[in-house]
Amino acid sequence: MDSGMIDKFRDDRIALNELVMKYAGKNIKRLFAIDQQVYSEGALPAKTKELLGLVASLVLRCDDCILYHIMKCEEEGVTTEELEETMAIGVAVGGSITIPHLRMAIKAWDERKQNKKDKPQQTS
Repeated sequence: MDSGMIDKFRDDRIALNELVMKYAGKNIKRLFAIDQQVYSEGALPAKTKELLGLVASLVLRCDDCILYHIMKCEEEGVTTEELEETMAIGVAVGGSITIPHLRMAIKAWDERKQNKKDKPQQTS
């Protein structure tokens, strides 16, 4: 069952990455590996790195990247308050042209929060 923008994005991303890897040579594979490694836990926590990625994505106005980082921020336990402060930095840096991308990001975040609220809690 599809629960919104993030689920559709994740499913499409998986399928498209599989297609890319079907044709990828060592250079593309290396770029994909670097991208994965820079967001790994290190001197900065993975959560902080995802928030930084979200700011960069908002400033660059890359909707796919924004959705990816929203998904990863949720996985890393980012709170709504942390997300809001991060998005405010992105809009301050990127200017009003980023507002449509802010709207899309907040819609995706809200869908995830609503989806969690609507799901029955499992007990052990």
